[in-house]
Amino acid sequence: MKNLVTGATGLVGMHVMLDLLTKKESVKATFTKNSRRENVKKLFDFYGKSSFFKKIEWVEMNVDDVIQVYDVVKDIDHVYHCAAIVSFIKKEQLKISSININGTANIVNACLENNIKKLGYVSSVAAIGRKGDGIYSESNKWKDGKDNSFYAISKNKAENEVWRGIHEGLQAVIINPGIILGPSTWNRSSTTIFKKIYSGLSHYPTGSNGFVDVRDVSKSVVELMDSKISAERYIVVGENVSYKNVFQTVAKSLNVTPPLKIASKKLMDLAWRLEFIKCLITRKKPQLTKETARTSSQNNHYNNEKIKKQIGFKFNSIVDAIENTSKYLLKFK
Repeated sequence: MKNLVTGATGLVGMHVMLDLLTKKESVKATFTKNSRRENVKKLFDFYGKSSFFKKIEWVEMNVDDVIQVYDVVKDIDHVYHCAAIVSFIKKEQLKISSININGTANIVNACLENNIKKLGYVSSVAAIGRKGDGIYSESNKWKDGKDNSFYAISKNKAENEVWRGIHEGLQAVIINPGIILGPSTWNRSSTTIFKKIYSGLSHYPTGSNGFVDVRDVSKSVVELMDSKISAERYIVVGENVSYKNVFQTVAKSLNVTPPLKIASKKLMDLAWRLEFIKCLITRKKPQLTKETARTSSQNNHYNNEKIKKQIGFKFNSIVDAIENTSKYLLKFK
């Protein structure tokens, strides 16, 4: 089986490659000029699979470049589309739209043109849409509203591109992971949470959310791609947990003092405004935005019964996910 993994140097992409190579399948992996392939090598070494790195066929590709995408997708059986920009920064909206929406449209069109066997799209629970506190399942319909970040809108529109492809005859599955926990560098993905706690975070938000081990994200999409299932979407959330619980578990795994004070909604609103002003001066990217502050004060619950019932999927505990991440971060700090 010839597999293409987009966004291969990202948190999910790296683990998808690892799972495919463990199955002794061929992997073509995309990277961009800003990619750090040494992170893949480091991750494989962490899992005791350092020899796998040499088995990857690397190809430079930007998903928003139609010609590059069409060329790379040729002679591929399965495409795992993991490439995306996860950002809640307003000035990056054009880039988010270009990569998340247009990039996915290019992948879908290239898959149709080259008659690939199946597409696995890694979306997000954000694409389901939010209306404040709520309980969500795959049957929820998207509703426009202020609780939807531009990132969420981009992932929803990207999913619509996949559904368009399905209507045109493409075999495809979509997964909607929650907040993904897994080994990465200190400044990327959800590991920024670990960094803040390691550096000494005193407050925790009042809300709760759906969290998932990155190993489960990878395992779920690989299993779905190997199945006969198509034209379905699946919420991939291991547990719905309070931020207090997650933050304190992270602190314990890193052997640091846990945050003990409550960050109220009013305090979070003040915090993101102060962060905004600070970043105007320093010209650095904000680590807290209006959207992330608002979400962390909400109680969002995601139902994962569909994937458990249909393919018998079993999730790792969030404690295991946190311990795996902390072990990696402490090794390479």
